[in-house]
Amino acid sequence: MVALSSGIIVRRLMPQDRAAWDELWASYLAFYESSDLPPEVSDTTFARFLDPAEPMFALIVEKNTQVIGFAHCVVHRATWTTGFYCYLEDLFVSPEARGSGAGRALIEAIYKQADAEGWDRVHWLTHETNTQARKLYDAVAQNRGFIQYRR
Repeated sequence: MVALSSGIIVRRLMPQDRAAWDELWASYLAFYESSDLPPEVSDTTFARFLDPAEPMFALIVEKNTQVIGFAHCVVHRATWTTGFYCYLEDLFVSPEARGSGAGRALIEAIYKQADAEGWDRVHWLTHETNTQARKLYDAVAQNRGFIQYRR
């Protein structure tokens, strides 16, 4: 757990966070126009975050005991290192809490864990139109200019 002087706390997701996570997750999916995700995918995802055998984890951020955001990460091997990378797959802060330092606190907590675990890289993607988030990302990381392709 990381506590900041601004009343922001970053900690691991716990089973009792399910209702708050569901609410934030639904907002995140709506933001990315993916609200048709089947409920069993969300159920499986949440269960994976709680399973120590899974190579993924979730952090939440609270302000005054209110859950206001989350970060979902996948730890994976890579061809460019003998160690591991951490892929920050999802980061979301409720619209009313944006600008509070919650997003930065989540990223810094992931960086701290990466340093402690010896992971060689933390990386993520965002949509080019996500200008508010990109201001933060430009302050805490390097944009290396890569473009994502999908099938």
